[in-house]
Amino acid sequence: MATLALDQAPAATLPRGPRLDYQTHPMAKLLFAAIVLGGFAFAGWSVLTDTRGVGEELALGVFAFLGLALLIALGFEFVNGFHDTANAVATVIYTNSMPAHFAVVWSGFFNFLGVMVSSGAVAYSIITLLPVDLLLNVGSASGFAMIFALLLAAVLWNLGTWYVGLPNSSSHTLIGSVLGVGLANQLIQAGSRGGTAGVDWSQAQKVLTGLWMAPLIGFFAALLLLFVMRMLVRKPELYCAPEGDKAPPKGIRALLIFTCTAVSFSHGSNDGQKGMGLIMLILIGCAPTAYALNRTLPASATPAFVQTANIAATTFDARSGGIDLPADQARGVLTNALQQRKAETPQVFAALESLSRDLTARVASYGSLSKVPAEATSNVRNDMYLVLDSTKLATKKPEGYSAGELKALKEYQSNLEAGTRFIPVWVKIVVALALGLGTMIGWKRIVVTVGEKIGKQHMTYGMGASAELVAAATILAADRFGLPVSTTHILSSGVAGASVASGSGLQARTVRNLALAWLLTLPAAMLLSGGLYWVMLNAVRVFGL
Repeated sequence: MATLALDQAPAATLPRGPRLDYQTHPMAKLLFAAIVLGGFAFAGWSVLTDTRGVGEELALGVFAFLGLALLIALGFEFVNGFHDTANAVATVIYTNSMPAHFAVVWSGFFNFLGVMVSSGAVAYSIITLLPVDLLLNVGSASGFAMIFALLLAAVLWNLGTWYVGLPNSSSHTLIGSVLGVGLANQLIQAGSRGGTAGVDWSQAQKVLTGLWMAPLIGFFAALLLLFVMRMLVRKPELYCAPEGDKAPPKGIRALLIFTCTAVSFSHGSNDGQKGMGLIMLILIGCAPTAYALNRTLPASATPAFVQTANIAATTFDARSGGIDLPADQARGVLTNALQQRKAETPQVFAALESLSRDLTARVASYGSLSKVPAEATSNVRNDMYLVLDSTKLATKKPEGYSAGELKALKEYQSNLEAGTRFIPVWVKIVVALALGLGTMIGWKRIVVTVGEKIGKQHMTYGMGASAELVAAATILAADRFGLPVSTTHILSSGVAGASVASGSGLQARTVRNLALAWLLTLPAAMLLSGGLYWVMLNAVRVFGL
């Protein structure tokens, strides 16, 4: 097997590591298999229940296709679990705070909880990077090719970096895959706008900022925190390496278990959302009647939607310059505005006013989103999406709007989001299971890299605590703003920063390999997903699938 070479260091600085060779009990294997099979059965039953509840019968072929897509999406989260979460357990394992086999189960449980309480904001911050035409036609051949291409690219790159023991970022990989599909889609179309119009670069800039800042935040914050801890916490044993297999003092052990728990929980709350967003794309494409709209919203929410929509339409009309557009023409204007990322013209405001009033009239006539008929579902969802994203683009610069107008438009956007951007509870459960169970498989390679191959000396209690406190705090802050961040980058660089602060220095080979993985992941994932998308799209055209 391929592994990273460990730089030579004096034997005294690297004492015998923790035990990592626990044998899994046969009953544990059976329980693991039962949970996996039960999770898939639960997902299938939920899809059948949801679709039949709205009168949507899925053909056997469509159901099988949906099952395959869900399998790959959950596979991504499973790989994410054993790839990323190993970072969370490395510190407690290498400080003897927890036995390895217990630590991974503990971390998996809190990953599960993190997924279950997540908001979904991170999920849609990544999904909105995709090209407008693919999002509006996610159930088309090109839409399915997009989903499979980015999923397979993300899984393949994650598995490749795991195989050589590199703590690669699943967030970094998925974002690269999404960008690759977007660029490939636009280049294949060979339109007059050029390749870059296939990606929302304003959203991409926001998302990528979190990725390039993550290593810097992890390194310098952990370095500074350890310095501060040394000045304020005068407890020498906190800054010592473990002695053999001896567990740390109770207070220090409690601190390290707390930080491991916080990282695991925050990792689940952020990374679990990526799989949710992908699964929602799959469900909308295969079963639009059940999942394109949030049919759980009560009828009592409709009057508030109508009221805010009418206020918004009046605001748009005041800026339309008297232009009158029919709804059919308005859709084309808004689609083009989103592709060009320009929504300040009177024609765009006229289109927003026209489509908002048309959409409001239709929703009001149905009484609620739960009563939208099957044949009208896709049109209502697409119109809500167009108006929502166009309104956000049009109000990106708040100058020229009164405080009352901005408040009304914000409420209108919130109502549109509630109707289109939602995560069913069963999706959260199966993603949480995949991420939590993935924690318990294949964790050893990444744990060894983080625990042994970054710093030149054995990890001390203070190093582990500072790195994990920084990681947990940063991830939870990113959740607040709906930003995807890399647990891997933050924690690995945090370990490096803590190693420097402790005076132990860094192993140049490992740091160089980590930096190389960070630099290569985005372009590699983009090339891989773009190439797969091109192959799949051509296969669809050749075989008429």
